[in-house]
Amino acid sequence: MDELAHELRMDPLQLRLVNYAEHDPESGKPFTSKALRECYRLGAEKFGWQHRSPEPRSMRDGKLLVGWGMATGVWGAMQMPASARVIYQADGTARVASATSDIGPGTYTVMTMIAAEFLGLRLDQVHFELGDTRQPKAPPQGGSFTTSSVGTAVRGAALGITARLLGLAQRERGSALAGEAPDAVELFDGVLRVKADPQRSVPVADLMGRHGLVEIVETYDSVPSPEREQYAALAHGAQFVEVKVDPELGTVRVTRVVEVTACGKILNPLASHSQEIGGVVWGIGMALEEATEIDHRFGRIINANLQHYHVPVNADIHSIETLFVEEDDTLVNPLGVKGMGELGMVGIPAAIANAVFHATGKRIRELPITPEKLL
Repeated sequence: MDELAHELRMDPLQLRLVNYAEHDPESGKPFTSKALRECYRLGAEKFGWQHRSPEPRSMRDGKLLVGWGMATGVWGAMQMPASARVIYQADGTARVASATSDIGPGTYTVMTMIAAEFLGLRLDQVHFELGDTRQPKAPPQGGSFTTSSVGTAVRGAALGITARLLGLAQRERGSALAGEAPDAVELFDGVLRVKADPQRSVPVADLMGRHGLVEIVETYDSVPSPEREQYAALAHGAQFVEVKVDPELGTVRVTRVVEVTACGKILNPLASHSQEIGGVVWGIGMALEEATEIDHRFGRIINANLQHYHVPVNADIHSIETLFVEEDDTLVNPLGVKGMGELGMVGIPAAIANAVFHATGKRIRELPITPEKLL
């Protein structure tokens, strides 16, 4: 894309905008949602892209060559079959379980948040358990589909608890919830109430006590909706990168990154920004440092430890700004969430390579971009 823009003497961002796809080019299907145009606009504005001088080697900071590059990240907004169990207790607490895992993206936290949201509880009233195959089944963690898959199951189980409690209430004569459908009521702070008229409510502990219950157990199996098949479900992002290159040493520093991501609803903003920052760092490593060196005589990896396999450290990382454009997308799944793990990384190496070309006039097509490739 960047090479095409250069040959056409066209701004790389403008090239993308005039070829913007309103339908998925591969399948012809409409997108469940696509806020990539807004990602481009916001990212360019925050980065100051309009001040970019188009010619390679035309921007400098003292003796350093300055390059500005941009790219696009796309990742599938996937959902896998998953199950979760909710045990709602009369004392106003809940235990939630699913045989998923947490390899770092915050599964413990976000599942607790989803359960608390739909059970009307505080976070400290919900205990989420994972990592045991005796728990309800869940997919492996990878591909950025854990929240959409397991989270949808947790939501379904919590709503099942609400429906069960409503059924108990409506068996009682003169119930304040008589005639209400399950989607018209909600759990909130220990009461089951009508959303449109919160005064019509029933204390849950009293309700369960009258029916001799200390807990209610609900297991829910979630699957992608058939409606999804009619659409292309993708998460999108735009990356804008500044590099500074020492022309005498060939060293490259990524001095500034603005990444804007559209991945549905953001459930946990603090952790989400942290995850996207991590994706940028991961992309810097891929672009500039990381490579597996193999001795093909013996099939051995030469740099099989962190002494010789180079990854970014604090001194390699400068300004990173992450922004989100939220999408209201209930077609992709009931929570409206899309994966963001890989999405935060996939466009960064391309944006860095494009920035290096802008700085130096050298097009490097093999990663990592190390000094000897630029000298």
